Amino acid sequence: MSITISERAAKRIGEIRKEKNISSDTPLRVSVVSGGCSGLTYDLNFDSEKEITAEDKQFEDHGVKMVVDMRSFLYLAGTNLDYTDGLTGQGFHFHNPNAVRSCSCGESFSL
Repeated sequence: MSITISERAAKRIGEIRKEKNISSDTPLRVSVVSGGCSGLTYDLNFDSEKEITAEDKQFEDHGVKMVVDMRSFLYLAGTNLDYTDGLTGQGFHFHNPNAVRSCSCGESFSL
């Protein structure tokens, strides 16, 4: 299993890279941290190569390099990262098959 990313999310990540002058070689770190109303929260950051460890899992989809620490990967295996900019809300959304419950904003979940 891996983590995938939609074309819309890849496009938006590319736009953010340009806005913030971040190299396309800089991977996107996808992780899970404690917090939120459901107990766990998704976190996205750009990561420098020197912060990647041997225990990190690395993926690439639609030209976006992603890095996930092993603990977070246990929660995120099979997840698809999407982006919407419609009337109902703008932002990144995680479609996580492992989440049993999530909050109404979609930013936190529990297993």
